[in-house]
Amino acid sequence: MMRKCKITVLKKTFFPELAEEYGAEGIGPCRITEEGQSWITDFYRMPAGFCEEAWIAIRHYAFAICHGGAKELFFNDNWVRVPETAICSCNDGLRPVVFKIEPATPEESQTS
Repeated sequence: MMRKCKITVLKKTFFPELAEEYGAEGIGPCRITEEGQSWITDFYRMPAGFCEEAWIAIRHYAFAICHGGAKELFFNDNWVRVPETAICSCNDGLRPVVFKIEPATPEESQTS
């Protein structure tokens, strides 16, 4: 049986100087996510309420973790020091959101 993974918002960022030059009127930090918010997924379905663009940017890490393909550290031990964990962000250059992706616990997997 395939595992599920947990996606957690670690940090929301915003670059006002870039937004001033390139952003739409009134743009600010991401309005879809909140720091600490988390979702459980089996990779095949984007979690409900998750940003579609963020999902496109990070889903390959969710795939690897859900399928057990990340038993070792990602990128030859030259990135995150915790096995089966990815720290990545969405592609929004004005207000990126940083996510942690890790295996869901058995209890978390049952509640989703």
